Amino acid sequence: MSGQIIGFNITKIEAEKKETYSKPSINTNIEFINVEKEQIDIIKDLEVVKINFKFSISYTEKEEKKESEKKESGKINLEGSLLLSLEKEKAKQIQKEWKKKSLTDEFRIPLLNIIIKKCTTKALVLQEDLNLLPHIPIPHVKTTQNSN
Repeated sequence: MSGQIIGFNITKIEAEKKETYSKPSINTNIEFINVEKEQIDIIKDLEVVKINFKFSISYTEKEEKKESEKKESGKINLEGSLLLSLEKEKAKQIQKEWKKKSLTDEFRIPLLNIIIKKCTTKALVLQEDLNLLPHIPIPHVKTTQNSN
């Protein structure tokens, strides 16, 4: 990515479990909302880019219905932003790409990994509090069978 993350903020948390919750299908999505230049006075030789995102987990019923008729049984939405310190040319490049509403893998993949790392831990706590199924597999300890 050739830049450095200098800030990460969650600005909105929304979580809900409906009464009809049973056997849900769980889908996770990350969406980049906006990319813009950010002015930070203490950083002189580099540009700072603010990237707004939405991390969402949706729970829909698995019933034998058409995709458009599936009922939402729960959701978790986290919105936030991260600040990325970049060389001026890289900052211009990422802003130019965003005008087309896309980001190259060079920027997108590291950003997705950071968002996943930060938001997954928050989402797991919310899932536990609401008694929703976790969106990632949780490790389980099992006994081993000795064959003597």
